[in-house]
Amino acid sequence: MAFGSPRNSILAAAGFPRKVSTVAIAIGGLASFFVFGLLLRLSYPNSSSVSGIFYGIGNPEQVHVPLSLSNHTVKILQKSSDINAFDKNLTSDSSSGSPVVVSKNIQPPDFDSDRKLETPLTKEKEDMVSSDITKKTDVQSGEGETNETKAEDTPSASSPPHDDSETASVEPECDLYQGSWFYDPGGPLYTNNSCPVLTQMQNCQGNGRPDKGYENWRWKPSQCDLPRFDARKFLELMKGKTLAFIGDSVARNQMESMLCLLWQVETPVNRGSRKMQRWYFKSSSVMIARIWSSWLVHQFNEKFDYAPEGVTKLKLDLPDERIMEAIPKFDVVVLSSGHWFAKQSVYILKDEIVGGQLWWPDKSKPMKVNNVDAFGISVETILKSMATHPNYNGLTIVRTFSPDHYEGGAWNTGGSCTGKEEPILPGKLVKNGFTEIMHEKQATGYNLAVEKVAENLKLKLKLMDITEAFGYRHDGHPGPYRSPDPNKITKRGPDGRPPPQDCLHWCMPGPVDTWNEMVLELIRRDKEGRKRKSSST
Repeated sequence: MAFGSPRNSILAAAGFPRKVSTVAIAIGGLASFFVFGLLLRLSYPNSSSVSGIFYGIGNPEQVHVPLSLSNHTVKILQKSSDINAFDKNLTSDSSSGSPVVVSKNIQPPDFDSDRKLETPLTKEKEDMVSSDITKKTDVQSGEGETNETKAEDTPSASSPPHDDSETASVEPECDLYQGSWFYDPGGPLYTNNSCPVLTQMQNCQGNGRPDKGYENWRWKPSQCDLPRFDARKFLELMKGKTLAFIGDSVARNQMESMLCLLWQVETPVNRGSRKMQRWYFKSSSVMIARIWSSWLVHQFNEKFDYAPEGVTKLKLDLPDERIMEAIPKFDVVVLSSGHWFAKQSVYILKDEIVGGQLWWPDKSKPMKVNNVDAFGISVETILKSMATHPNYNGLTIVRTFSPDHYEGGAWNTGGSCTGKEEPILPGKLVKNGFTEIMHEKQATGYNLAVEKVAENLKLKLKLMDITEAFGYRHDGHPGPYRSPDPNKITKRGPDGRPPPQDCLHWCMPGPVDTWNEMVLELIRRDKEGRKRKSSST
């Protein structure tokens, strides 16, 4: 027998004499074990993890993650079983600012382009990956089936290539307003030529601005990602509802940005009138509206006490009646105000003149209310009035004071933003005293309104705090490129004085589009919050 000597010595040592048939069975089992092991080795020559097989990614690939995102990346991956293997391959040279290089069989989502998986996957594996990502996102955000757009809802050929259908939503607890700007080579979702409604003064490329880099900078919150605007997701969330922008010309700026973003997937019907701009999207019965209201409170020009006719008077404790009349029709309202408080006006509280801007006839008497105080009071007034309106229970978003960037003077005294082509570097921002105090008064007015109507269970107020983040975007304004006039002056004159320019409104496309990414996220959070509340009752 071929195995005679070894077998005999083994059996003798064991002290258990066996029959030949029993021995044959034992030897056959041992041989089967070796054969099975050999086949398993041949089937999986590489020591890939189970996760590597699941994702269908063969050889290790390198993934470059910016340093500023590395902490967030690790935080997300800690929710998977592969974090230990990921940590072993994570390297960072913080002193040189070089990117983190990740070498791993599993390629994590690219957080710089809306968590979109870069590796092409088969339909079967794509479903597996989508299911895994959805489960993780549901744990983070409490979101259900609407958190990910279905595969069949991918953009049509006419949609921009980066109007991603699988954009994940950010965590509800994440602060959207602390972060940094990063350059996105993908560019904006629309161009000045693909949006027919933008105001000519904000059509910077159409007006001859020579640089375009300002269009590519996107906002990245420190603790999460702000998804790129998804027009289809917006129309789905707002189905049958109305979003209204109420306020000054900056509100118009934001409304036009929203229309430009939505226009890329559907052309709306103009249903506007002299009182209100309205654009209707038939596929989802969504209405986008705008109401002009410079101060958000009641204004009139007739003589009042010792204030003569012709000077605008503001009753700071009364809301603009046009707003109160219209809001029962609205489901989401975005408020914009502040800049008109630099214009001439008289301030009235409880039917008493208490102050004014560029108007105060008796210099011997101190004013009780100046223009920044008046701004804060107006914010409190409009929010309390909306929150207590018997027929309005919509979401009210207060977009904070939009910073201007007139350097070296005011808009009418030689201030300029000419030649700014990139955001201000972190740590280099010079604080603007007026912007800071206006932001402070606005936040105070907001907080007072919330406190005074806290018992109102239907209250839904959100402060969209963009002021600090947009202080860095001195590159995003039209500057001297306010018209298509080929003979306009765009350079400083021989005396060094700059040409007339706009350093308040925002180019489109441009930074203003980020505001609507934030609006979409706030709407999503509100909807998910209501779903969780209803399911718990």
